[in-house]
Amino acid sequence: MSPEHRARVEALNRQLLQNDSATETLARWRGVACAEVSACRIGDNERPADAATRAMLEVGDGDLVRHRRVELLVDGTILSEADNWYVPARLTPEMNRCLDESRTPFGAVVRPLGFRRRTLDAEILTGAPGPYIIRHRAVLVLADETPISLVVEGYTRALLDVAAG
Repeated sequence: MSPEHRARVEALNRQLLQNDSATETLARWRGVACAEVSACRIGDNERPADAATRAMLEVGDGDLVRHRRVELLVDGTILSEADNWYVPARLTPEMNRCLDESRTPFGAVVRPLGFRRRTLDAEILTGAPGPYIIRHRAVLVLADETPISLVVEGYTRALLDVAAG
């Protein structure tokens, strides 16, 4: 990776780490409205939450945790892929319906809850093979620190092909 590309990756990573919504950050980076970023479901969308995920979400064995695996796209370009485990009981019925039936990204759906993003891991993958340049793992929490979601995100090399916003 060239020094210029490395600098762009580091700038994008800083922006992602400074903002609570990855969707809003990607939209700004792409220079589009958040409404233009869509979530396309991929693969198995019901991977069970393991014990570590349940602990991070502060739920018991009997509590429902949903899984949503998506690609975030703009104009057919994949910006990121995300695995998201969330607690539907901590969202409104309308939010759950939207997550089940629409292509709206998770962050846009739950924005009215005023969540904050608590980053657990952030890794720049400049020398690694594969489609990702950045990988993040984060918990989204409410104002009272109640966790609503654990997300694992991979940001694609396609982000280097657009101007930083």
